[in-house]
Amino acid sequence: MSKIITLQLSPKQAADVELYTSLAARQAGVKRSDVALARVVKRSIDARRAPVKVNLSVELFIDTDEQPAPIHFDYPDVSNSTEVVVVGSGPAGLFASLRLIELGLKPILLERGKEVLPRKQDIALINRNLDIDPDSNYAFGAGGAGTFSDGKLFTRSKKRGDYNKALQTLVFHGATPEILYEAHPHIGTDKLPRIISNICSTITSSGGEIHFSSKVTGFKLNADRSRITGVWVGDKLIEGAAVVLATGHSAKDIYHTLHNDGVRLEAKGFAMGVRIEHPQRLIDSIQYHLPERGEYLPAAAYTLVNQIEGRGVYSFCMCPGGFIVPAMTDAAQSVVNGMSPSGRNSRWANSGLVTEVRVEDFAHLEAEYGALAGLVFQQQLEEAARLNGGDKQIAPAQRVSDFVAGRASSSLPSTSYIPGLCCSRLDKWMPDFMSSALRKGIASFDRKMRGYVTPDAIVVGVESRTSTPVRIPRDADTLMHPEVAGLFPSGEGAGYAGGIVSAALDGERVADAVGRYVIHN
Repeated sequence: MSKIITLQLSPKQAADVELYTSLAARQAGVKRSDVALARVVKRSIDARRAPVKVNLSVELFIDTDEQPAPIHFDYPDVSNSTEVVVVGSGPAGLFASLRLIELGLKPILLERGKEVLPRKQDIALINRNLDIDPDSNYAFGAGGAGTFSDGKLFTRSKKRGDYNKALQTLVFHGATPEILYEAHPHIGTDKLPRIISNICSTITSSGGEIHFSSKVTGFKLNADRSRITGVWVGDKLIEGAAVVLATGHSAKDIYHTLHNDGVRLEAKGFAMGVRIEHPQRLIDSIQYHLPERGEYLPAAAYTLVNQIEGRGVYSFCMCPGGFIVPAMTDAAQSVVNGMSPSGRNSRWANSGLVTEVRVEDFAHLEAEYGALAGLVFQQQLEEAARLNGGDKQIAPAQRVSDFVAGRASSSLPSTSYIPGLCCSRLDKWMPDFMSSALRKGIASFDRKMRGYVTPDAIVVGVESRTSTPVRIPRDADTLMHPEVAGLFPSGEGAGYAGGIVSAALDGERVADAVGRYVIHN
């Protein structure tokens, strides 16, 4: 029987396979020569105080132990099976499709954007300050917003589904095995596109269908709007036994279409703010208590949260060794996001820094826009950022020290944001509650991380797509819309997830619910 040994090592020791295998064997009371396999099952960094340590859990298999089999999934052929429409190819839609195949159902996956390669070309145009394709950008296309994101796989919603299976599915489709044991697993924006392509290949080779450049423009509801039987893509009707709606947080037109069709939606609180960017060397020195992190430690990350006058302010989607990217879906907006390559080797560290936006903050819009009031509030901030930015994708920005002090910046430091930045007083066009909470929140974070407030760091506007301002309601047991039979809202865009893994887990749960629905109907 295998044994799991826990070691606390220096970063250099933790990088030496032979060394930690020998130490684990000695602690287990076996000879090093008898160890057939030493497999890391958990790794985390303890940087609470100097010197930094690495906690390593190693599973030892000796010659007589049965070694673990390689990760493998067998997907059945569903070419002639009952069809289910899946709208959106983000993590929720892709994992829902894979699970439907496992259940013997045929997914018909509809994606408004393009496949990976042409989508890459459209994103390159955005980065060069050229035109934005509203259906092919950082938010829309194969894999959804997750494809060209940081690829962080940490989730607090592990009880919602099989977290380990989700990670194993990603490894089966090309992710590195390290994501199975890292405390905060990360794939990297340079590796995600290939993984997404492999998942799409699994779906189609198993008999499912994927239709790119297929924007859903309407829903086929029965006369009393109590059941959905399909969706419209232009003048083409795509029908199925059920519809999984996994469109992501940026598909504003879908919310408007549902609202106009009389399908109940709910306004919900969300969060908005800025991207904050520091030199990575500064974050390393603060977090690791060292002037240089050296070759054995990864780019340092951080998580910050505080209550400012009763309103939460927190870091979100922190990207060590990463880049800020233009994430707008319309030329009238300025929206930014962050990502990191697998090596996390850029000169900058960036993070979303956001504050709560409550339903009462946009109550003044409710009389005119109803459940879509938060969506309009979000859009107004994105458009204000564009008006106060530069040409095309040039984003408004301010030195962090100036933002906290409430003064204008006359210049800006170098940045990872390729389209470019222009100086702007963010507090002059942001809602007062937001700019005040962010200013005070950043100042409080400087007390936790000395040096966080510095003229060498910048805030960039705006980080507005942390989650959707609208929830598509669903029954807690059936996971189906309470008033429209056959409609299964899923993932981040429906208001039930907040990242790659949580959306993937929600997609699987919804697929299971679809399976139960199809059996009884």
